[in-house]
Amino acid sequence: MGNQLRQKEILDALHRDGRVEVPELAERLGISPITIRRDLDQLAAAGALRRVRGGAVTTVLRGEGLPFTARAVDDIALKQRMAAVVDGLIADGEAVAIDGGTTGAAAATALARRRITAMPFSVQAIAALAGSPSVNLILPGGSVSMREGTIVGPLAERTLAGLRFDTAVLTCCAAAPAVGVTAYDPAEAAVKQAIRASAARTVLIAEGAKFTRSAMALVCRLEEIDVLVTDPTAPADLIAHLTGAGVRVEVCGAPHQATGADEAESSGATD
Repeated sequence: MGNQLRQKEILDALHRDGRVEVPELAERLGISPITIRRDLDQLAAAGALRRVRGGAVTTVLRGEGLPFTARAVDDIALKQRMAAVVDGLIADGEAVAIDGGTTGAAAATALARRRITAMPFSVQAIAALAGSPSVNLILPGGSVSMREGTIVGPLAERTLAGLRFDTAVLTCCAAAPAVGVTAYDPAEAAVKQAIRASAARTVLIAEGAKFTRSAMALVCRLEEIDVLVTDPTAPADLIAHLTGAGVRVEVCGAPHQATGADEAESSGATD
């Protein structure tokens, strides 16, 4: 198991249980306690958790999520697979608003080769689209959140009020079914609401773990989105409910299974 996959397993356990112990993780993942301690130290340095004696505890509360740099290490391959699904939903010539966050940056990267008009709402997504010869890039007004790189504020909201997009690619901090799509920062939630209101269609990208969490600021109910792009860990009952409510649900495929040659080639890069 590579270090990225291990660290995703650790973060998923933290999101679910709030605390992890080194011996339990070592047994579950089939690796040495030394390797687990190294992973925990790396994640703590990135701000993804807080080390305690014998393990770690989550730093995620309703009012404050993980920083962008910490989330960027959380299953990059999954975000790329979901972004590829979003790419398949967008037609050439569309006007697309792209939300912030690590998943929004992945979506922008996937769409950079397409012939679209795009308005991205993070500096990371702007960077992904800026060099594209096929994208008509339009920049919103607003202030940049230093923690996230997202574009927020009244100027961003006023920009959106005067525009109409074919598709909004929306991301979220959390999406507990009983609560809906939520964000940790009320200013980001306000821009997400404005992005959704400006578009004829809203595509929400949310991995399965997001449905176990709730944040402080409400964006919308899950039933109010048009398309959900998620992964196979999303709850089956939620998928059935949303499908019955008229939401189109797209589940990204499983990751590529490495062959023996693949594993041999990559073995030197894991630990």
